[in-house]
Amino acid sequence: MYKQLGIDKEVEQFCNTILATLEERYKKIDETSHINGAKVLHAMQKNKLSDIHFAATTGYGYNDLGRDVIENIYADVFKTESALVRPQLMSGTHALTVAFFGNLRPNDEFISVVGKPYDTLDSVIGITKASGSLAEFGIKYKQVDLLENYDIDYNKIKETITSNTKMVIIQRSKGYSYRPTLSVENIGDIIKFVKDINKNIICLVDNCYGEFVQMHEPTEVGADLVVGSLIKNPGGGLAATGGYIVGKEKYVENAASRLTAPGLGKEIGATLGLNQNILQGLFLAPEVVANAIKGAIFAAAAFEKLGFEVMPEATEDRFDIIQAINLDNSENVITFCTGIQKAAPVDSFVVPTPWDMPGYDSKVIMAAGAFVQGSSIELSADAPMKPPYTVFFQGGLTQYHAKIGVMTTIQLLKNKSVIKI
Repeated sequence: MYKQLGIDKEVEQFCNTILATLEERYKKIDETSHINGAKVLHAMQKNKLSDIHFAATTGYGYNDLGRDVIENIYADVFKTESALVRPQLMSGTHALTVAFFGNLRPNDEFISVVGKPYDTLDSVIGITKASGSLAEFGIKYKQVDLLENYDIDYNKIKETITSNTKMVIIQRSKGYSYRPTLSVENIGDIIKFVKDINKNIICLVDNCYGEFVQMHEPTEVGADLVVGSLIKNPGGGLAATGGYIVGKEKYVENAASRLTAPGLGKEIGATLGLNQNILQGLFLAPEVVANAIKGAIFAAAAFEKLGFEVMPEATEDRFDIIQAINLDNSENVITFCTGIQKAAPVDSFVVPTPWDMPGYDSKVIMAAGAFVQGSSIELSADAPMKPPYTVFFQGGLTQYHAKIGVMTTIQLLKNKSVIKI
C-alpha cells in the first residue's frame, strides 16, 4: 500500500521504528482524550441535546433552539458562565476582533504579555495601518516580549500595566514565533499575576490550536474570555465554519453586541442548518485532537532523528497541536509542504507555492488538501518564507493520515538527497 503512495521500503521501516518508541506517549494522550470526551458527552446530556436542535433556522434566527443549546454546551465544556458560538464568526482572527471591539473603548489600552500575536492581528490592532483598526478608534496597544529563555517577563508586565489598562491578551500557541506553547498552568500563573495588580483587567486567551490538548481549559484558571475557531480543534473536522467566545457573561454579551447589534446581542443569528455538524464535530473533537497530537509527536521524533531542530521536542509535554521544524532553507520548506499536499485527500495533485498572503509580512507557503477550506485540524503545514525557515505542521483527523503525511515529506526529502536514512 505504501508503495502505491510513493513511499519506499526504507522510509517505511525508518518510520515504523520511530513509531515503536512512541507507544507509551500515545497511551497518555488517549487518557486525556477519554477525559475530555466524557466532559463533552456530559455537557450534551446535561443540556438534553435532541435531534430537534439540528433543525435549520433562517432570516433573523429568532428562537433558534439549537443555537442556544450549542452555547450552553460550550459554556459547560469550558466551565464558564456564557458562550457565543456562531457560524457568523468567520475565523479565529474575526472572533478575536469581535471580542476586542466588544470590550474595549477609546483611550483604553490593552497589552499582549507574551510577545507579538499572530500576524493576522497586525491590521486589527493597527500595527499595520488599516481602515477600521483598534488604533483608529483610539485604543492603545502595548507589548511585553518574552525573555531570551522564553520565560514570561513578569517585571516588565508590572511596569507596563497602567490605570488605563483594560485588557491583557495571552496567545496560547506560538503562531509564527519560535517559542514554546503555553500550558493551561502557565496561563493561570500569568492571570493570577495580572489580577493581583488589578482584578478588573480583562484577561483574554487566544486558545487556537490548544482546545482539548490538556484536561483543563484557560477558563478554569481565571481567564475572563477565551476565543477560538471551529475549523481548528473544537470543530472536530466537521464544522464548516465558525468561531467561539466563552467566558464571563458580561464580556461575552459585549462581544455579542459587537457581532450583531446593540440591543440584539445573542438573540439573533440564523444557523442555516449547520448545528448538527458543529455539535457532532465537538463530540468527535477530543479524539481528533488526540490524533493530531500523535502526528505532531511522530513528526518531532522523526525529524529529530534526521538531524533537524524541532520545537517542542518529541519527549516534551504538549500544549497545542502544532509542531515547529527548522528546515534550514527555503527549498526544504517547499519540499516539506509539497509532501503534505501530496499526502492530502483533496487537491493532492496541486503543488503549493509561496505567495503574498494578506496579513503577513513575508511570502507564505501553505499546504492543506482539506475538506474544509483553511481547516488546520486537518493535516496541513505552513511557513513564512524567511529565516530560520520554520515549517509549522499541524492537524490530522486520523492517526494514519498524519503518519502518511510525515512519511511522504521524508520520502521527498530523501529523493532530493537532503537526508539519508
